[in-house]
Amino acid sequence: MSSTTTHPAAYPTRGNVESAVSAVSWGAVIGGAFVAAALSLALLAAGTALGFATSSPWRDSGASATTIGVGAIVWLIIVQIASAGMGGYVAGRLRTKWVDVHAGEVYFRDTAHGLLVWAVGAVIGALLISSAATSFIGGAAKLAGGAAAGVGGAAVTAVGAAAQNAPSADYLTDTLFRRDTQDAANAPSMADARAEVGRILTTSLANGEMTAEDKAQVTRIIAQQTGVDQATAEKRINDLTEKAKATAAQAKQKAQEAADAARKAAAAAALWIFVSLLVGALSASYLATVGGRARDRMN
Repeated sequence: MSSTTTHPAAYPTRGNVESAVSAVSWGAVIGGAFVAAALSLALLAAGTALGFATSSPWRDSGASATTIGVGAIVWLIIVQIASAGMGGYVAGRLRTKWVDVHAGEVYFRDTAHGLLVWAVGAVIGALLISSAATSFIGGAAKLAGGAAAGVGGAAVTAVGAAAQNAPSADYLTDTLFRRDTQDAANAPSMADARAEVGRILTTSLANGEMTAEDKAQVTRIIAQQTGVDQATAEKRINDLTEKAKATAAQAKQKAQEAADAARKAAAAAALWIFVSLLVGALSASYLATVGGRARDRMN
């Protein structure tokens, strides 16, 4: 039985010949990328104008925040479809015609050109954003340099702000003249009593709780000024303390809810930006094949 050997010449030799010309038409890719970036900038400016036109600072006037948010997402996707698609189509029309290349390979190369247009356009956009951020940081650095001469005054201000959390001199002075017993004859005036209690409450709220000594002093003052017994005075203090704690807890809860809402909004925005970029990549890739076919038909 004889074996049959296929001669290499039986296979097409076209695929074994290295082409001297790159399969990527970089001129067309870069041109399409700049078209995509410019169109994207124009459409984003138009979207910003529409957003300001439909919103209003007046209550019950203009579009709601939810409507504006949904509209921004839809417009962002439209921007990517239009700008990236136009850039891909331009690249497909401008690229050089490939001779003696299989139709499937032509389709792949056109798709790759569209993807390259999208990628280069995204890099250009990132560079523009980075340049704007750099300019902002540079301006901030100049302001910081100009403010360096006043650093001594800023340090004094910072020390003063930190000192606000420490007990005031009036509060410390009050502690030196406290009486251990109730003496109605030597009771302070209502104005002085209110001032002292106010200083105690301010210090206690700053520290997060009222000390036993402060509570005893406030109880004595309330009993002297109002004529109520000690138990009633202590109840008033306890009620006020609980109310202050509840208010602080409510404020903390609202701050946490606001932070969580901001986190969710940032996550949703990042997700939709990813989706829009993905749609832009698909649009550029497809319309590059459309432009390539149109060019090849005209040659």
